[in-house]
Amino acid sequence: MELFQDRGYVETTVQEIAARAGLTERTFFRYFADKREVLFSGSKELQKSIIARIESAAREAGPLDVVVGALEAAGAELQDQRGLSFVRARYALVTQHAEIQERELIKLAALAVGVTRALHARGVAEPAASLAAEAGMAVFKIGFERWVNERKPRDFAAHIREAAVALKALTAGNKVHARQTLSRPVKKSISR
Repeated sequence: MELFQDRGYVETTVQEIAARAGLTERTFFRYFADKREVLFSGSKELQKSIIARIESAAREAGPLDVVVGALEAAGAELQDQRGLSFVRARYALVTQHAEIQERELIKLAALAVGVTRALHARGVAEPAASLAAEAGMAVFKIGFERWVNERKPRDFAAHIREAAVALKALTAGNKVHARQTLSRPVKKSISR
């Protein structure tokens, strides 16, 4: 992250990243396909954590509630492990570079597929499983953007919960509550 911030993402080479980490380029490529993947280290573990929480959720819980609960826990985990300054720096890189945005979308799509499969394993049929998974990804993305851009950030899980409440209000036809929840302004702290 320091190299990307100091030299710029485009200018930073794999050779420089490997050297900073005390590795050879060959060793670097055992762990990462390219320099973009460095920004997504931990994404497989995050997906495993989310899926494990879905699998262990209470049987009587609805599909969207299960997904949101797993994402809330993962959000708290992410916040504790990475810290907001790292997350903001990474977010700035993602928003500035189309090739990183593309990789992020691919990772989110893979996560949605994993969540859908986990819901299928719980006995959730289609289209409910896919809808809950995709809605969960939208809730996660909106919660994340609100959290990372907030001047005085609350915890990430609170933003995920808030986005889920807004989604449920919107789909239930509760226009007033959905409008109020979604219209709360978030001060942008990162320039795009």
